Amino acid sequence: MPQKIFLEHTGKADLTQIEHYLKFGGYSSVAKALNTLTPEEVVAEVKKSGLRGRGGAGFSTGMKWSFLDKKSGNPAYLVCNADESEPGTFKDRYLMEFNPHMLLEGMIVSAYALAANTAYIYIRGEYWYLIDILEKAIAQAHAKGFLGKNILGKPYSLEIYVHPGAGAYICGEETALLESLEGKRGNPRIKPPFPAVYGLYGCPTVVNNVETLAAVPWIINNGSAAYATIGIGASTGTKLISACGNVKKRGVYEIELGLPVEEFIFSDEYCGGMANGKKLKACVPGGSSVPVLPAHLLLKTEKGEPRLLTYESLADGGFKTGSMLGSGGFIVYDHEQCMVRNTWNFTRFYRHESCGQCSPCREGTGWMEKILYKIETGKGNMADIDLLWDIQRRIEGNTICPLGDAAAWPVASAIRHFRHEFEWHVTNPAEATKPGAVYNGNLLSVV
Repeated sequence: MPQKIFLEHTGKADLTQIEHYLKFGGYSSVAKALNTLTPEEVVAEVKKSGLRGRGGAGFSTGMKWSFLDKKSGNPAYLVCNADESEPGTFKDRYLMEFNPHMLLEGMIVSAYALAANTAYIYIRGEYWYLIDILEKAIAQAHAKGFLGKNILGKPYSLEIYVHPGAGAYICGEETALLESLEGKRGNPRIKPPFPAVYGLYGCPTVVNNVETLAAVPWIINNGSAAYATIGIGASTGTKLISACGNVKKRGVYEIELGLPVEEFIFSDEYCGGMANGKKLKACVPGGSSVPVLPAHLLLKTEKGEPRLLTYESLADGGFKTGSMLGSGGFIVYDHEQCMVRNTWNFTRFYRHESCGQCSPCREGTGWMEKILYKIETGKGNMADIDLLWDIQRRIEGNTICPLGDAAAWPVASAIRHFRHEFEWHVTNPAEATKPGAVYNGNLLSVV
């Protein structure tokens, strides 16, 4: 049976109640860390485990912690990035709704490792109903002595606060999040300095995703070596995948990294195959900000090897033939989905969510939306396709934060792999603008 770290006890009891959570060994990692490990040893365990950030970047968590400036004399902060706003991603919501104590336990151990006495959960504004769940869980943890002064009678104290955002996608970027947490407009900062040196209130800060922090208790309880045996290569551990789109069984799944993409889509244990017996056309494997892959490149790498759900395998071949694991937002398209329409929809989102600080993103996302709308409504020409390509090229790599790249990559990959659909919209405007119209030519990528 595949290893379960996050969903092992899901459905067995109401894990929002601390009494039930404790019955399954909850908060045991807090006692172990405070009683037997120094903060430096906790950092070392997380580093040796190979745990990588589960919010999208996939950077080594332990390495990120080790960058924290401990010589400044300023207090350190831990901030949980719960601003899950990536279209197609909803796994952090699941954790907070059904197992909030796992997140709190991970935050306590992580804050101890960082010598932080104050931590924040910055939560997406639309997740208003989760604030009450989290605050009740915090109160329960306080009552049991897992939060507050001198936790479990040890000389370590911690307070955790929940801070809702205002529904801005840009605040998922860690420096924009910190600006918002300080009460400012959520504009990304120029780096360096990085948050580990100059973060919240100008103090050393670590920002980690919900899923990342929730993995820490298992590592401390079972050891870094045990965690490192799960997964494959540098992609260790398990990963939560939010599956949506044209599959039979949408939902949140926990997989061991290294699972073949084909097995994830078509096996009954996971997505159960394509809905209504339709064919697989394409997939966005890591949330809307990563390149879309046509079916033949989604299931196999350019070398003909099975494509795996790992950071390395999904990126194999670069953006020409690969994509990214990202946040694990797995959006599946069947052969009746229009790539022009879907790309336009993504671009509308990024144009709306751009903070406007960088001109390539502020202006470029607006122009991409206008041109895609023009093509989608049958008013485009062939030069528009080349213009789209040129605009996305000028956005990528030319902005302070990755939102510009996130807006450019879906457009670039859609044109790269499905240019024939864009051209069909231009050459067959009357047909393309009919309700529900989809290109039905010879798509070699459909399987």
